[in-house]
Amino acid sequence: MNKNKRLAIFERLAEAIPEPVTELSYRSTFELLIAVVLSAQATDKGVNKATAKLFPVANTPQAIFDLGETGLKEYIKTIGLYNAKGANIIKLCRKLLDDFNGVVPQTRDELESLAGVGRKTANVILNTAFGQLVMAVDTHIFRVSNRTKIAAGKNVLEVEAKLMKYVPKHYMLDAHHLLILHGRYTCIARKPRCGSCMIEDLCEFKEKVYAA
Repeated sequence: MNKNKRLAIFERLAEAIPEPVTELSYRSTFELLIAVVLSAQATDKGVNKATAKLFPVANTPQAIFDLGETGLKEYIKTIGLYNAKGANIIKLCRKLLDDFNGVVPQTRDELESLAGVGRKTANVILNTAFGQLVMAVDTHIFRVSNRTKIAAGKNVLEVEAKLMKYVPKHYMLDAHHLLILHGRYTCIARKPRCGSCMIEDLCEFKEKVYAA
């Protein structure tokens, strides 16, 4: 895919999605971090339901740590893998308190030192909370990048590297959410809505799907 076509794709995505923001509900960087950790293999809607009850009670590292694993799990038990996530979040809060004075760090290495935080989660925080030009690749972005050929790759790291190289600089800050939202609502996994897609004529996906 050439440079001009990529630019046109992001221009159209930006026009169609004027507010490319996360659908997770949060009011602080720490709340965002917890929500993103909880969102692994879970829906944003499900996470928001849980955090709507959790955050009014505990929304700081100390407050969540004080709940303990048992107390925390009562709030997040509707979310998939809640046992592992609960254990990780308690460890995460302890490390934030011990090593970072309760403040969410602003580097990838430091974020990845927290329990339950991998490269994707770290990149989400760096991009969404701190405005850094990094690319978090989830299943939606991986699918859209490969289908459209914006940044085809065999694995997440390859797609991330290509997106960092090929996404027009003007759209780099918002590209993560533009691609996620496009993948969530238009370029969906099982049956992409090619007939109503704003970039259908630019997309290089060979098996396009149209309504009968």
